[in-house]
Amino acid sequence: MTQKAAIIYDYDGTLARGNIQECSFIPEIGMSREDFWEEVRIKKIEHDADQILVYMNLMLQKAQAAGIKITKQELNRHGANSDLYAGLIDLSWFDRMNAFASKNGLELEHYIVSSGIYEMIEGSPIFPAFKRVFASQFMYENNEAMWPSVSINYTTKTQYLFRINKGIYNVWDNSQINTFMPENERPVQFENMIFVGDGDTDIPSMKMMTQKGGHSIAVYDPKCDKSDLGKIHSLISDGRVDFIAPADYTENSQIDIAVRGLLGRMARALN
Repeated sequence: MTQKAAIIYDYDGTLARGNIQECSFIPEIGMSREDFWEEVRIKKIEHDADQILVYMNLMLQKAQAAGIKITKQELNRHGANSDLYAGLIDLSWFDRMNAFASKNGLELEHYIVSSGIYEMIEGSPIFPAFKRVFASQFMYENNEAMWPSVSINYTTKTQYLFRINKGIYNVWDNSQINTFMPENERPVQFENMIFVGDGDTDIPSMKMMTQKGGHSIAVYDPKCDKSDLGKIHSLISDGRVDFIAPADYTENSQIDIAVRGLLGRMARALN
């Protein structure tokens, strides 16, 4: 009998270099990456506010000041400019993992849980590879973004792991997510999940995944200064991740070997 398995990814810094807003949106509103995020930092402290809501509100404010309308189509266009890591843009990573899982009796699904903007991720070339993308979203009137409708921060990410576990693919249904469901009736068991993330905002999800019997992998930009890796190395010693690897999704890369190893371990547990 085929059993479901899932790989859940962060987006920014995990599948693509940097933050998705930085590729073309921030330059088009006339700001540098540094200035935009510094203003976010100042405002979140000044108003004792959630960083995700602050940056989404600032996107709206700066776009309006620049005379730019934020529509779904425009956000899709910006998302198409994502600087994806090697092995992703042609979907070969997903095809390879799916084929390996199927050969070993697993039905593999891919998900994103991200603090980035859904409509931008929707414009990414890899969007079709995912069963469901959970990410921050805007509310629209006449196709123009008016207000944040979904904000996913570092702690609320864990909620979406439970939604995947229980097969609840909407954001709004709080009653179903809190309703008891026996572990053996849940569509994707935690021990058959792999979470892939890159930074501080992923730590609660990584920790929860390992505590639930699943697996976590921390990735880093292959072009980064290797002297900055001390923090990510500590994730292993702290028991938060199983592996650390460069964000290189080509065949026989470190993460390719690690994920195939974990999928193989899941498959053996079926016998």
